[in-house]
Amino acid sequence: MNNIQPADRINQVEEYYFSIKLKELDKLRKEGKPIINLGIGNPDMAPAPEVIEEITQQSQVETNHGYQSYVGIPELREAFSSWYERYYSVKTDANTEILPLMGSKEGIMHITLAFLNPGDGVLVPNPGYPTYASASKIAQATLIPYNLDENNGWLPNLDELEKQDLSNVKLMWINYPNMPTGANASISFFEKVIAFGKKHNIVICNDNPYSFILNDSPQSILSIEGAKDIAIELNSLSKSHNMAGWRVGAAFSNPTFIQYILRVKSNMDSGMFKPLQLAAVKALQLNSNWYSAVNEEYKQRRVLVQEIMDILECTYDTNQTGMFVWARIPDKYKDSGELSDKILYGVDVFITPGLIFGETGKRYIRISLCTKQEVLIEAKERIEKIIKQ
Repeated sequence: MNNIQPADRINQVEEYYFSIKLKELDKLRKEGKPIINLGIGNPDMAPAPEVIEEITQQSQVETNHGYQSYVGIPELREAFSSWYERYYSVKTDANTEILPLMGSKEGIMHITLAFLNPGDGVLVPNPGYPTYASASKIAQATLIPYNLDENNGWLPNLDELEKQDLSNVKLMWINYPNMPTGANASISFFEKVIAFGKKHNIVICNDNPYSFILNDSPQSILSIEGAKDIAIELNSLSKSHNMAGWRVGAAFSNPTFIQYILRVKSNMDSGMFKPLQLAAVKALQLNSNWYSAVNEEYKQRRVLVQEIMDILECTYDTNQTGMFVWARIPDKYKDSGELSDKILYGVDVFITPGLIFGETGKRYIRISLCTKQEVLIEAKERIEKIIKQ
């Protein structure tokens, strides 16, 4: 066993930060620590009752337990198509332009493997979702981070990117509404980034799971004329429908790109559980009252989280969208890791340090809204005590 070495690609990545941190928090709990986790965007509210009822009923149908199509059942693709037309004003062909996925995180890996050869360049945001970088490393692509700047609304500076040698770049990851910063993108930015992709023959992939959370105007990059020629959009029911553990998402693009992704996907799974797909159809058919009710709760939680940020003397943009609050830490701390550790080991409250999202995030912290109000109040009281010491 000692002579067995893993593939070289394993040396390029580490275990996912939250995988490691959750094990640490679990260990602290077993030691008797009353840990409050304000870190992960893991919705704590349930899906709509009719969604749960649908999976319950469909699971009792004897013929619903076999292998399913790699492209999802027609009803699910049609539901995704109708959802996109209703809320994003984007028309899609349910048979050729939509590929259901077991969560959009799966799609990040599939897209990476479908488009990148070893050594190919991939533009990755900093700060940004760590999976964009880790998937690229696993594919042995060349990582090209680009900075997102608070002074530029956390948007890429495309003029600066134009000055670089982009001849080897094949893929660019963007994520709006943005995680971790909560920034939104404008239609004019989407137009510019699509033009940028076409000019340099770079596939633009927008990861879009947060557009319904505390956001009055959901947008899709595919609403831009000609976007499907060069763009892929990932979306998910995890955040918008409180179905994170159900693992339901989809990729949207032109038929050729969808087929490329399918070649990878069809060799990595055997289709999604049919009752789950049928329940997802119910979720996608919910009216706007569903989103309004969920967001009303998030609004109340956001007030409490902002009060915590005020106690920590952090500064933040009140116009953020999504299920987190992202804030700049005071200068008295070396970095966000120092502040996060102070709170965790001082009063047993975990707050995500922004440095895990890239070098540009080292002076920021992030608090999730996926925590009940009474727990946020408890966390606030604990933090207030240690800050006043």
